[in-house]
Amino acid sequence: MTNETSANPGVAVEAGVERILYLAHTWLAWDGRPRVADDGVRIYTPHKAIRRHTHHLIDHIAEIEALLDGRPTRPDQWRASTVTLAGDWAPFTEADVDEAEQCLTRLGDLYVHRLGSVEPIEWDRPRDPNMMVRKIAEHVGKPWYAEQVGDLSKRD
Repeated sequence: MTNETSANPGVAVEAGVERILYLAHTWLAWDGRPRVADDGVRIYTPHKAIRRHTHHLIDHIAEIEALLDGRPTRPDQWRASTVTLAGDWAPFTEADVDEAEQCLTRLGDLYVHRLGSVEPIEWDRPRDPNMMVRKIAEHVGKPWYAEQVGDLSKRD
């Protein structure tokens, strides 16, 4: 078994959270204009990026819990990225960075601790039609929403 195969997949979530928080610290320079996503359709603000990633982590840890317990997962009914809420337009402050750090680091910890508490064979067990647990962790470990706002310290 290689280290990649045996490594706790929650570490990918933890790494994604670190990247998000790095970017969030640059968002204190946000000028109030939304950023257009890579798909050219959706828009993101700092608050929306944090909200979406938080919801994404919550949704998928609930999915993992259901899968590990052999229960059906809850259907996804989030409005997701198609909606920008009024609060998403608020200025992004140091207090917002602190709140994001408190929430997201705990969610990252939850993935590491929960996935570390099960036998590694469970990470790669097929669970059709759902993804394998490892794939879920890799999926939510990507800081895509935060990358749509980007590193604002590099902007003019």
